Amino acid sequence: MSDPKNPREEVEEVEGQDEDVEAQEIEEIDASGDTAKASSIADQLMQNPDVLSAIQTKLAGMMDSRAMMRSLPKSVRRRVKALKKLQYSMVKLESKFYEEVHQLECKYADLYAPILEQRREIVLGDVEPTDEMCEWPSDTEDEEDEDLAEETEKLRIEAGDGEDLIGVQGFWLTAFKNVELLASMIQEHDEPILEHLTNVKVDFSAEPMGFTLEFHFSPNEYFSDAVLTKSYEMKCEPDEEDPFSFEGPEIIACQGCTINWKKGKNATVRIIKKKQKHQKSGTTRTVTKQEQQDSFFNFFTPPEAEMEEEDEMDEETEALLQADYEIGHFIRERIIPRAVLYFTGEACDDDDFGEGDDDYEDEDDEDDEDFDPANPNNANKQECKQQ
Repeated sequence: MSDPKNPREEVEEVEGQDEDVEAQEIEEIDASGDTAKASSIADQLMQNPDVLSAIQTKLAGMMDSRAMMRSLPKSVRRRVKALKKLQYSMVKLESKFYEEVHQLECKYADLYAPILEQRREIVLGDVEPTDEMCEWPSDTEDEEDEDLAEETEKLRIEAGDGEDLIGVQGFWLTAFKNVELLASMIQEHDEPILEHLTNVKVDFSAEPMGFTLEFHFSPNEYFSDAVLTKSYEMKCEPDEEDPFSFEGPEIIACQGCTINWKKGKNATVRIIKKKQKHQKSGTTRTVTKQEQQDSFFNFFTPPEAEMEEEDEMDEETEALLQADYEIGHFIRERIIPRAVLYFTGEACDDDDFGEGDDDYEDEDDEDDEDFDPANPNNANKQECKQQ
């Protein structure tokens, strides 16, 4: 009688070659003596219900699909293979499609440039818009609101408020803080620095495929750099081992920049002072050390992501890299082209009614007066918030 298989052998048999590679990587970690790292990663995975659910779903799907294929007649399995080969041809065409889309983005970036430059000049106060440029419908059609706005403006003029203002003060800081994704990154000690942010631009690269975010700052007391950059490199090719997982361009590397902080102004660290007493002499001394702290400017120090082709990215780095890319992608796709609408909060209203929102007003609801906007069951604002 043969020995029963242990659970790990059963999982390896179901998962196939990819899971054999993962098991080999774990053995290599143990063999190198880096058991602490392996244990840490395992603990994080076990504590993350989303990761566990994804693994269980993947295993169940693989077992179901393979069982289904085995249940098919041989002639049908042969035809399914032909269909998969056709599907692979579709995937290759799709990758070409995304490559051409990126080329189109590069082309239109040049066309957008003069308009974005005009925006920069108005925001900074380098140019005062003409009456013709300001001909835009009022944001309200309520005559009472318009009268109130005019009266408020008269009072401000009489008080001398706003006469010396140049451009649109705090334009980018306000736009960032109106986006929940970015507001969560901005700490109180970051705000005085971000008040010096004068422009945010994107520079597309055709070869290699990617883009660079440029954050322009006016001279300030915090760092000597005029521009801080964050670059992303992407690939648009299906994975040879899992081609059907292709869903478009994916990030393969990102690179931040060195910030030349002025003495004592580094927002990403805090200074901790600690007194030490000499055991023999009894004298004391004060020791200072730096400790990492939360800051928007940690965005310019991304996780190490660039890899050789044969290397595998660990789960933690992959998650950090994905979150970092989502932020960069949101700034590129939404914030930069629609900055004024995030400054006013209008874009946030649009984002609140995205795909998948199925909340409808109930005309018979008698509890409207008790509506609590702080209750997550009553509001679903994922990307933006109003100030």
